[in-house]
Amino acid sequence: MIQSPQYAGPNRLLQSLSDADFDLLRLHLDPVSLTMRQSLEVADRIPRDIFFMEGSVASVVATLRGGKNFEVGLIGWEGMTGTSILVGAPSPFDCYVQFVGPALRLPAKGLVSAFAQSDTLRWALELYAHMLSVQTAYTALASAHAPIQKRLARWLLMIHDRVEGDRFPVTHEFLSIMLGVRRPGITTTLHELESMHLVKSTRGALTILDRDGLLALAGDGYGKTERSYDDLISAVDPELIPLRVTTNQ
Repeated sequence: MIQSPQYAGPNRLLQSLSDADFDLLRLHLDPVSLTMRQSLEVADRIPRDIFFMEGSVASVVATLRGGKNFEVGLIGWEGMTGTSILVGAPSPFDCYVQFVGPALRLPAKGLVSAFAQSDTLRWALELYAHMLSVQTAYTALASAHAPIQKRLARWLLMIHDRVEGDRFPVTHEFLSIMLGVRRPGITTTLHELESMHLVKSTRGALTILDRDGLLALAGDGYGKTERSYDDLISAVDPELIPLRVTTNQ
């Protein structure tokens, strides 16, 4: 159980809370270690638990007719899973662990109880939910219009934002599922990125060699909606949420 009323961990969303708001969640938070492909949300069901990532990364996945999976969002240490619980609705998508690591688990009932005591906590979490919905929309836009090179560069940058270091485990098969393209297309595109000295692909892993080069390749496909919560909240006008400002100061 978390003991300190002040959060000192890596999750950007929890960092953004006032001490009073974090204290409302603190007694309900339990540290857990997430495992590969662990289910965190199931489509059309209300989440029973919410997870604040502290190094693990989760994929938000839509299942199309015919059973084909397609990644529509990523959640790392900038945020939380289970945002549909903020409005008491079932999850629209599945969500499962893509990269293993630590997280803090919060029972949905604990969040509902905290909500009843703080409007500023609700605002903070709803702001993140809004940002995640924007990320999801831009993922759909990229999937519809961007070539594979650009989409892969965007995805690699988003993962790079959410893991420590430049190397992370990933397979061509997994990339093909996440990007909704055939595996040979992923293999060819990775070879192209390697020839440009942007990445190094080895069996079961990938290393980012040139982040600036990936940024140039991704172009307008990667922006504020893909970066950390720190960057996202900087765009918020505090005059539009006076209660949050007054309460947190």
